[in-house]
Amino acid sequence: MLLICAAPFACRAWGFYGHTQINRLAVFCLPPQLFGFYKQHIDYLGQHAIDPDKRRYAIAEEACRHYLDCDRYEHNAPLDTLPMWWNKAVAAYGEDTLKSHGIVPWYCHLMLYRLTDAFKEKDLAKILKLSADLGHYIADAHVPLHACGNYNGQRTNQQGIHGLWESRIPELYLKDYDVLTETATYLDKPMNAIWTSVEQSFAASDTVLRKERELSLQFPGDAKYTYETRGSQLVRVYAPEFCKAYDASMDGMVERRFRQSMNMVAAFWFTAWVNAGQPDLPSIKTDVQLSEEEMAQEQKFKEGLILGRPEEH
Repeated sequence: MLLICAAPFACRAWGFYGHTQINRLAVFCLPPQLFGFYKQHIDYLGQHAIDPDKRRYAIAEEACRHYLDCDRYEHNAPLDTLPMWWNKAVAAYGEDTLKSHGIVPWYCHLMLYRLTDAFKEKDLAKILKLSADLGHYIADAHVPLHACGNYNGQRTNQQGIHGLWESRIPELYLKDYDVLTETATYLDKPMNAIWTSVEQSFAASDTVLRKERELSLQFPGDAKYTYETRGSQLVRVYAPEFCKAYDASMDGMVERRFRQSMNMVAAFWFTAWVNAGQPDLPSIKTDVQLSEEEMAQEQKFKEGLILGRPEEH
């Protein structure tokens, strides 16, 4: 058995399990007009919720679509210095600067337009692929550590906190979450909605980091870690006792952001469909095949060399 202890917990945003569940549960937040279509394809939407993370192993430009370093522009929320609209932001800071510090809210808005076009075209494969991708980016926008430059505690000797908040806690407690939420509604101003989500994440990022620092003082040495078997490897992870105390110290923040992600994903799907003219969609399940490009990306993912920001380390 191989012992792995270089990092407390490797993470990919909400984790593969978390992203899968957010997309699946978002289906149940949809109004009746869309529920039937998306319910038929719930397995696809869950399985492919992680595609954007897989693309990070093949496309260097992918990484910046998952976050926004709000503290590059502001000390505290709201983001009233950084322009909400892309063209104005480019004029103020330049495209290279924006991409180097993340573009998640703008990319969510772009994906909304692409999904709207797919609905207009009634291109079912494209609708499903874009829906799965859009769900991933919106979920990322709800994660506090995707809204600050200290995204893995690397500036404050808290390496591993990224995976602790986004992956380890949901892995342990998602089964106990209250996932009942109100039915998603049409968004008159979707950019305002996703921008608010990012600002809320930014506002919470200080709490996420501070609470972990404070709690770590009560778990001296390596007391906050344990070892678990994963396949043939013995992996160092955060101990359940530490995770439970950390989750409680944030007063259920992880669960709240998880539920808000579900509802916002459904709201964006529904808004795209309405903006496309509410087209009729077939009641027959659609099979979506991987393209050659997607198969090549899958191979890059299996090779395991991430491009861009190395959040796992």
